[in-house]
Amino acid sequence: MNKVSVLVVDDSPLMRHLITQMLESSPSITVIGDAEDARVARDKIKTLNPDVITLDIEMPGMDGLSFLEKLMQLRPTPVVMVSSLTTKNARHTVRALEIGAVDVVCKPNVETSTALEDYATMLAEKVVMASKVKFNQIEIPKIIPADSTPVIDNEISKSTKKIIAIGSSTGGTVAVESVLVKMPSNCPPIVITQHIPPGFSKAFADRVNEISSINVREAQDGDEAKAGTALVAPGDRHLLINEKDGRYFCTLKDGEPVSRHKPSVDVLFDSVAKSSRGKALGIILTGMGSDGASGMKSMHDVGNKTLAQDEASSMVWGMPKKAIDAGGVDKVVGINDVPGEIIQYARSKV
Repeated sequence: MNKVSVLVVDDSPLMRHLITQMLESSPSITVIGDAEDARVARDKIKTLNPDVITLDIEMPGMDGLSFLEKLMQLRPTPVVMVSSLTTKNARHTVRALEIGAVDVVCKPNVETSTALEDYATMLAEKVVMASKVKFNQIEIPKIIPADSTPVIDNEISKSTKKIIAIGSSTGGTVAVESVLVKMPSNCPPIVITQHIPPGFSKAFADRVNEISSINVREAQDGDEAKAGTALVAPGDRHLLINEKDGRYFCTLKDGEPVSRHKPSVDVLFDSVAKSSRGKALGIILTGMGSDGASGMKSMHDVGNKTLAQDEASSMVWGMPKKAIDAGGVDKVVGINDVPGEIIQYARSKV
């Protein structure tokens, strides 16, 4: 099997060395070069033609965001952002995912050899998965910012007890964003588990909130999931939903990863299956792995409707396929059809 070739782009010599060492500890990866800035990176991309690029946000001269934008216009290549966690960098990294970056990881900040090994395994896994993305074969979601005037859908009942649960991973930030910007301001409550590092989840929610008619924010423990609101699981907590007197409330839970993730889509979907009484719509979008498959089956088995994103529009058709294979999916649709499915369900008399 051919190894995945990687170009490491970072202005720090120490970070370039560390990332290179970690990636080359994987038998599936070879680092074919590194670059300290956008100019050197551009030249090496032309000569080395890497399968994947790891890219820092902050670089001298042209910053990583501007470089990524030009790269996606002229020579689309899978990119994994390796970003230090600051408020500014988090916002810029979320924007990088919109532009076309496949995934994001925080820069390593580990104190033990075991933690470093775990980080190296995670980074290599994301790079290998990124190498499988073929931009010319993906139906890119259409993201059109919502009008500043709230849009009311008069066919959605004010008394609806419905709730929408969405799970996603690799490529999911753009997929989720493309759905939420099309939601009317009186849509049923939406709860979301997106695999994203701690700190980036709030930046993601804030970004989508800026361009949506609905209120989008990072979930807090005890929050009520209300109509016209979408709540995003924090990047380091499981999100569970509990029902009381026809109202839905959030519980945030620490603990071990479930289905290899924290937050876990399975945890969210299982909680919705127990609390929704057949009045939920479960949606599983693009992502690597199988998280969400068993939870969606649980939702389906108690009478909830379920959707999965199709292969043509998924950056990584892992999670949706596993959910389909598990028998928990009612309907498979393209990402641009998901908003219409949600609105149709919200209008229904279920």
